[in-house]
Amino acid sequence: MYTLKKSLGQHFLTDENISRKIVESLPVSEGQQVLEVGPGAGAITKYLLQIPGIHFKAIELDTEKVTYLEKTYPAIQGKLINESILDAALPFEGPFRIIGNFPYNISTQIMFKVLDWRSQVDVVVGMFQKEVAQRIASPHGNKDYGILSVLLQAFYKIEYLFEVHENCFNPPPKVKSAVIRLTRLEQPADIASERKFFVLVKTAFGQRRKQLRNPLKTMFSKELLAEDPIFSKRAEELSVADFAALSHKMI
Repeated sequence: MYTLKKSLGQHFLTDENISRKIVESLPVSEGQQVLEVGPGAGAITKYLLQIPGIHFKAIELDTEKVTYLEKTYPAIQGKLINESILDAALPFEGPFRIIGNFPYNISTQIMFKVLDWRSQVDVVVGMFQKEVAQRIASPHGNKDYGILSVLLQAFYKIEYLFEVHENCFNPPPKVKSAVIRLTRLEQPADIASERKFFVLVKTAFGQRRKQLRNPLKTMFSKELLAEDPIFSKRAEELSVADFAALSHKMI
């Protein structure tokens, strides 16, 4: 069998209906390349392996789980990558989709990895801690809206699909869980550059309770800061399109 490792944030999904529901939330067609992140004990892996005609790989840091998966699901032989998703090189050439019950302790970092890979990753279906899922999906004007919301929504359509009860896991986590889907936008936000946009968003939310002219005073001309009423707003009041437009006016 296998052991649970708290250091890796392991909470294994045991509810078969939820496992199937997660897999069914990922649109796939024949020839599709699919990467599962953190297969653990194989709760959704076994259903992914049953999808005909896809090119499947899974990435798992825990060597013990890799051994368990290979013994339990012979069809996974040669499809496992034994390393951290955060250190991984691109697993496929060409486009691929990502699915997983993401380790909650690194789920935010996984999303930044998705942003790095976005030219090849067009769809992501993932289970997150409920608060993180809400943050990613949150519209502007909401207290949950933040850096991750803006950066991901600039490139992906976010759908908050469903919530998952703690009792669906072993051991039950002390937090609520939710599944979301990201679908890459055909027309992403019109940003000046990735570097400018990321710096702008991170700086704005670094002092989210202050009017924007305070944290952003070094990024724009004094005239623009004084004249444009947008700088009297707080970061959470700006839409993704607002941030994208501002990125073109930075010094």
